[in-house]
Amino acid sequence: MSAEPKTTMTLSYRVALTFLMCLLLMAPMATLAEEEVERAVFKAVEPTADQARATLMIGRQLQHTHFRNQKVDAELAGRVLDSYINSLDDQRLFLLQSDVDHFNTVRSAMDRALRNAQLGPAFRIYNHVQARTIERLEYALELLNGDFSELDFETDESFKIDRSEADWADSKDELNDLWRQRIMNAILDLRLEDQSDEDIRKALTQRYNSRLNRTLQSRSEDAFQAWMNAYTTLWDPHTQYLSPRVSENFDINMSLSLEGIGAVLQSDNEYTKVSRVVPGGPAAREGQLQNNDRIVGVAQGEDGEMENVIGMRLDEVVDRIRGPKESHVRLEVIPASSASEVNTREIVIVRDEVKLEEQAAQKKMLQLDRGDDQYTVGVIELPTFYADMKAAQAGKSDYTSTTRDVRKLIEEMKSEGMEGLVIDLRNNGGGALMEANSLVGLFVEAGPTVQVRSSDGRVQVYQDQDSSVAWDGPVVVLVNRLSASASEIFAGAMQDYGRAVVMGSQTFGKGTVQGIRGLNHGQLKITQSKFYRISGDSMQHRGVVPDLEIPSRVSKKDVGEDALDDALGWDQIDPVSHRTYFDFTKLLEKVRPQHEERFQQHPEYSLLIQEIELMREQRDRTHVSLNQGQRQKEREKFQDRRMAVANERRKLNGKDPFESWQELEEDAESRMMGRNNTGKDGSLDFIVEESGHVMADILELHQEFASIFTGDSKQRAAMSSD
Repeated sequence: MSAEPKTTMTLSYRVALTFLMCLLLMAPMATLAEEEVERAVFKAVEPTADQARATLMIGRQLQHTHFRNQKVDAELAGRVLDSYINSLDDQRLFLLQSDVDHFNTVRSAMDRALRNAQLGPAFRIYNHVQARTIERLEYALELLNGDFSELDFETDESFKIDRSEADWADSKDELNDLWRQRIMNAILDLRLEDQSDEDIRKALTQRYNSRLNRTLQSRSEDAFQAWMNAYTTLWDPHTQYLSPRVSENFDINMSLSLEGIGAVLQSDNEYTKVSRVVPGGPAAREGQLQNNDRIVGVAQGEDGEMENVIGMRLDEVVDRIRGPKESHVRLEVIPASSASEVNTREIVIVRDEVKLEEQAAQKKMLQLDRGDDQYTVGVIELPTFYADMKAAQAGKSDYTSTTRDVRKLIEEMKSEGMEGLVIDLRNNGGGALMEANSLVGLFVEAGPTVQVRSSDGRVQVYQDQDSSVAWDGPVVVLVNRLSASASEIFAGAMQDYGRAVVMGSQTFGKGTVQGIRGLNHGQLKITQSKFYRISGDSMQHRGVVPDLEIPSRVSKKDVGEDALDDALGWDQIDPVSHRTYFDFTKLLEKVRPQHEERFQQHPEYSLLIQEIELMREQRDRTHVSLNQGQRQKEREKFQDRRMAVANERRKLNGKDPFESWQELEEDAESRMMGRNNTGKDGSLDFIVEESGHVMADILELHQEFASIFTGDSKQRAAMSSD
């Protein structure tokens, strides 16, 4: 009882000390801002006592409860400063080298600032960056207000697409030149879309005016959130400070009570990017919004004015996309596959709740003719690991769950003569851990499924307690780079038990567990434990490596845990005792060449490789030409190649070819490519078809295989030990 007042007094003392230290540490910067920033139109933001207290609480949580053990010292504080500056000017378009040099004068004092919740240095840096940002945006508007004929579009110059690792500019003249190129690049993109110069001027002026107005309206919480996340993400990328407003959004999303479009959004520089389309949500049902699309405009209703949201805070974009059930929202997006940042398309989505039944497992039966033999293979597509938690908590015995639905589908397919089973987990981002645990139990007798190690080293082993088995025949599990979390737990356990051949591409590799800790101001999402397979291998960073590899459209360089800065590493702990039902090693030596030969001969595989190469070339570009003629040739070459691939696929499916690039861009089915195991017309995904043939290979090549799954447990145990 007596400890609480003492803690409060200590915090109050530190908060008071914060503002005193702000003045002492950052006094020289005030002079710099006044002398070099010409337009004093930005109202500086200031830290609050609540934010200072939250900083102390966050520091304690990070050092005492995070899985990674690291202390706040001069080295870490310097990394926080670098991360913070880079987050405020990721593309190095606003600050000069002299600004960064001046920020570095307080580097040696930043560890003390972090430990003592001294927010003044961070806020002064934030204010300075905002002033520089305003200066640059006003310069861009001056360029747009000028005569476009003064810009040379017959130049040999090129525009650097990504400046995140470029040197800081040495002078304002150098920054002016960078912004001239940036404006020229935007004008060129729109000209190639056949827009007039006046329409281009209007569109770009609106974009930069919107960005300028939002910068002028910066709030104290914007600075604090940027600083805290520069701090927390150095422990790992999933540890984040959630402001009070973001905390509210997080709680709503976790409860699935929000009526919206069913998409997870994230900030990506000045854009709002689609991180994941939620299965069963309105966007997934509509079919056109895709992962990695960037939202640049939002309009209400069927005829509301499109509002530019480039540079807008993520929470404000989310507020505009939300709305009442059955209302319309229109999104202007840059498709992930687009060759141009201004090649946008409009998508209309009817807001609704995420429907649990549309996340549900679905089945399909494959009849495969193999010479004189025919095989019947069942396929279960599982978009997420779901459970109706409200019904479960209410004590309803028949509540909707992944495991219950899959068991029912298996029984139905067994009655239809199923000889082998494919579980399709591609694009399954996870969900309920208890469902991944119990789903493993449908295929193995009672035993462990996953290990969870906490920050103090304690290991908890999750078990399937049910000795009954729903399917004792062979299984193939399909995964890809977007299979994560619960999907990886299931696929890893099935691989470790020798119950399935895993087929596809290496999974995401998210092997960490986060918890939410309340603060006096917002919340902290903190990584507090890690998942490990029953073999002892960490799921983190490495994910599940498939037994049979399939090339993926998704780049491992851009997507996955190992693509994230400061992600926790891969490691091992002791394995737990578990049965091995079958050793696929020798069998795969025979299956693999047959699988690869079929793929090489399949026309869809050739198209997949061409698509991957096209996307790789787009991702790997470092510069684009500012010469209008050259830019036109580059664009037409890309469009022609993509059209050729799309039309070849339509030919294979007996459809008429696209007549124009615009027709291709507007085709929802083309944008859904690779999302589900069937197209809108019911056509079968060739990867699912191939998984069926792999299953047939297994059954043909190892006749004794069936006895392992149909004999009694003693027979299985004896054979697995041979």
